Amino acid sequence: MKAPYSLAAAAMALPVCAIAAVDADHADSTCCCPSKAPRYNIVYIMTDDHTAQMLSAYDTRYAHTPNLDRLANENGVKFNRSFVANSLSGPSRACIITGKHSHANGFTDNESGRPFDGSQPTYPKYLQAAGYQTALFGKWHLISEPTGFDTWRVVPGQGDYYNPTFINQDGSEEIVHGYLTNLITDMSLDWLDNGRDKSKPFALLIHHKAQHRNWMADTCNLRLYEDVTFSLPDNFYDDYAGRPAAEAAEMRIASAHDMDIQYDLKMLHPDSVTRLRANYEAFLGRMDAEQRKAWDDFYDPIIKEFYESNLQGKELAEWKFQRYMRDYLKTLKSLDDNVGRVLDYLDAHNLTDSTLVVYTSDQGFYMGEHGWFDKRFMYEESLNTPLLMKLPKGLDARGDIDEMVQNIDYAPTFLEIAGVTVPDDIHGKSLLPLLRGEHPDDWRDAVYYHYYEYPAEHCVKRHYGVRTDRYKLIHFYNDIDTWELYDLKDDPQEMNNIYGKPGTEAITDRLRTRLHKLQEQYDDPIRFKYQ
Repeated sequence: MKAPYSLAAAAMALPVCAIAAVDADHADSTCCCPSKAPRYNIVYIMTDDHTAQMLSAYDTRYAHTPNLDRLANENGVKFNRSFVANSLSGPSRACIITGKHSHANGFTDNESGRPFDGSQPTYPKYLQAAGYQTALFGKWHLISEPTGFDTWRVVPGQGDYYNPTFINQDGSEEIVHGYLTNLITDMSLDWLDNGRDKSKPFALLIHHKAQHRNWMADTCNLRLYEDVTFSLPDNFYDDYAGRPAAEAAEMRIASAHDMDIQYDLKMLHPDSVTRLRANYEAFLGRMDAEQRKAWDDFYDPIIKEFYESNLQGKELAEWKFQRYMRDYLKTLKSLDDNVGRVLDYLDAHNLTDSTLVVYTSDQGFYMGEHGWFDKRFMYEESLNTPLLMKLPKGLDARGDIDEMVQNIDYAPTFLEIAGVTVPDDIHGKSLLPLLRGEHPDDWRDAVYYHYYEYPAEHCVKRHYGVRTDRYKLIHFYNDIDTWELYDLKDDPQEMNNIYGKPGTEAITDRLRTRLHKLQEQYDDPIRFKYQ
């Protein structure tokens, strides 16, 4: 058994020299130990539920995200096969900050109410021990108080788009006036300007609420995309044949229960009470008079026309899809603008060459594929997550990276960049070789996934599985016992479950063996129950 890795050991593993590429405004960017690599600053920007098909660096059908695209286009890289370990906000964040799968970090789901164990090792703690300053602003969503940060300021729970409450580091709470995406960026840039010791390297985590449900855009963007009609995904009217777990899920855009016409799509009406109406009214109640007037001026005519039209069936489902897409993209516009603000700041303060900038989401999301919104499933739209990096001087990779990577890889990457020996108990692999332009022969050939949150909102069954270059094998368990097998080359939309079909026996056996080896490698106790 490997010995546990301590923060003291991390500090001892560092070179005696403390400063390397830090801040060109205030320090020499050369390492005081010439044989040692520079220790880059890290700016890690994470959003919630931003999916790759809504980012123009990946897909130009719907979104235009020029600032996000800069990350890949300006001395950067785009990871084309970037996956999560558990497609759910809190669990995904726990995987990222620890570099470990959910069963190992202990935060498997949002519904149990169990807080994240903040006493365990995390990459910000290792960076602190290495002499980095660490800061976090925005969404935490792990129930417990953040640890490992010199400075933090977070929203409770999911946070609010308008005039949000922030929890300060001293435990006090305050309502801050404004739009959340702007405010998180304001706080982050203020810390870069005024809150840090500019003689030290830093790791800044900028965690946005956007693109999380219910997609409330800033008032300045409300009228965008109203003249655009978006094409339906080919499988919008999926009948879920041969996939009982998919059929049981409550994520349908067409369903009045699943996608709430008032909470999700803002069609507030005095004579209608929907399941989530009160939640939406609480969000509206945070607005000041000017914000609320702009909101009502925009939505009131749409509400009037909607209820007069009395849409039904497919007409209603497709109308909901169009409103969903518009709201999502309007919210995304603020996000893209604010990423641009961060990049502009780094350029203006001569930090670009010494800073690794990472952009990702906590998971992917459905934009009408399979008729759905939300995430959770191991299907491609939610398993896959965008990952863009703008690289500092000395890291020479450019363009597309096609190796399979996972969000458990971020922690070891940041540690290796900081000169910290990666602990043996971390599950992920450092991406630094890929950022240098290398293509290791022994890179992973499969990723492991495990989702736990059932019974819960959206009714997605518990499941685990393996994805290789071409195939995916999934086992749904708990109150169900079904398997699904997909050939991603012939069936990229995952519509045809070929598990148990004649001729698939050898493929299934290989995948099941690979799955069990991964469960053993990561020491997932589920392997003792299902073999």
